Amino acid sequence: MKRFSFVLAMIAVFALIGSVSAGTLDDVKAKGFIQAGVNGDLFGFGKPDEKGVWKGLDVDTARAVAAAVFGDADKVKYTPLTAKTRFTALQSGEIDVLTRNCTVTLSRDTALGLDFAQVNYYDGQGFLVSKKLGVKSAKELDGASVCVLPGTTTELNVADYFRSNGMKMKPVVIENTAELAKAFFAGRCDCLTSDASQLAGTRAIAPDPKDYIILPEIISKEPLAPAVRHGDNQWTDIVNWSVLAMINAEELGVTSKNVDQMLKSKDPKIMRFLGVTEGNGKALGLDEKFAYNIVKQVGNYGEVFERNVGVNTPLGIERGLNALWTNGGLMYSPPFK
Repeated sequence: MKRFSFVLAMIAVFALIGSVSAGTLDDVKAKGFIQAGVNGDLFGFGKPDEKGVWKGLDVDTARAVAAAVFGDADKVKYTPLTAKTRFTALQSGEIDVLTRNCTVTLSRDTALGLDFAQVNYYDGQGFLVSKKLGVKSAKELDGASVCVLPGTTTELNVADYFRSNGMKMKPVVIENTAELAKAFFAGRCDCLTSDASQLAGTRAIAPDPKDYIILPEIISKEPLAPAVRHGDNQWTDIVNWSVLAMINAEELGVTSKNVDQMLKSKDPKIMRFLGVTEGNGKALGLDEKFAYNIVKQVGNYGEVFERNVGVNTPLGIERGLNALWTNGGLMYSPPFK
């Protein structure tokens, strides 16, 4: 009986391994699109425009994965998620990939059944205030009411910051990003704290953005990255190398405008990257032109950054930490070989 039970247990284990190995790639191919979890209310990162077209850096990250898998960046459907619901949606299989301004942390990586891919935006937490408040530094916020999203690293960071600086705060906790912004603009709190990129996006949709400033203090490290379910190694690799493809393309000087011309390049690195020399696509279980499709349809990382959040957008964000490593930033791709 014990031997029979052991055999049944092993069958169950191998069935589970088989289901994992079949994995997300087969699932998305079967349904013909990728279901991506996004913010839904964050201008510059994940939000539909006035015509209902999804736009943003995180949206383009999902589009890059679709371009890699299908050769068509538009084969994505978007599920707007709050900070509280994002991980459950991924764990339950409601979405295939989470591309929603999500900070990589040890506890999330180990306890939630998630794996994180390459960081697509290096951020840090800051404070947004009205100029009428008359403060120039976060150190002047003692006794302030602070708007914050629950279920985020932000909530713990701000409590730690006030406590370590001997200050008191009155948290105003609202679950939805859009409602949190409305509460701040309506004067329900003295300041809004979140990732600096989110603060820039919030300020951009203010009745008059010039009335608000982001204070100079950055109080945390917030590496934001796509997440997938733990245990599906092939899907993790695909999402990871889709992000890296955009970074590597910028390193190589390959853009959406010159990528067709670059197909004629004799540079071995470019030939391997664009699939002229085969091997990378097969290694991932994708078409050899997966990186070409990403760059052609979505762009390299610099194009994606500037289009969505760069200095010539309403957010006006400098590259900073998100510049290439050759320009003093942290963006760096391993070799495509």
